[in-house]
Amino acid sequence: MGEAQSLIAIVVYPRFTALDAVGPYEVLSRIPGYRTMFVSQSLDLVTADRGLTIKPDGTFAGVSQPAVLLVPGGPGQIEQMENRALIGYLKRAAASAQLVVSVCTGSLLLGKAGLLEGRRATSHWLALDALAELGAEPVAKRVVRDGNIVTGAGVSAGIDLALAVAAGLSDEKTAMSIQLGIEYDPKPPFDAGSPAKAPPEIVEAMRARARKYLEG
Repeated sequence: MGEAQSLIAIVVYPRFTALDAVGPYEVLSRIPGYRTMFVSQSLDLVTADRGLTIKPDGTFAGVSQPAVLLVPGGPGQIEQMENRALIGYLKRAAASAQLVVSVCTGSLLLGKAGLLEGRRATSHWLALDALAELGAEPVAKRVVRDGNIVTGAGVSAGIDLALAVAAGLSDEKTAMSIQLGIEYDPKPPFDAGSPAKAPPEIVEAMRARARKYLEG
């Protein structure tokens, strides 16, 4: 397996959401025969939205043809929609990638790059309407695959998505071994992880915060 064939590139940019990238990294970096790395516009430190800092392993120019391209979301995604260097990289890298993957609002960046036209895709529940505006068919599911495009819902869904990707790149037994190794057996103390389950007042409060943020 050649270098490009075995490389998984996770794109990072200022104010990405850490778990969108680090959750999948924890899974994907354990797939035998693959190398997982963080890539960015430069090798400068990149700070996530909650302050975590990551040192990229490579640049857009240096990692031109990864086998798997993964794009996280986060508050910084809004500014990146107008970043020609990042959007251009997504277009170029996706052209030869075996899989193009996103977590949370990373799917909006894929949409901006023209990669979701007519495709079924998902995102954070607050961003599903925005997906439709970018030509995608929004699907309110945790993980959605359409051809070689795999999209995940908000933040924590990146772990589920990565396990599905691991099964596809290797096999189900390998993916299950990774799941067991990281002891991914979630049993949250509250059943409030989706707008269909959370108390209405909490859902509306989150919608209000999102509107306030988007309106500046």
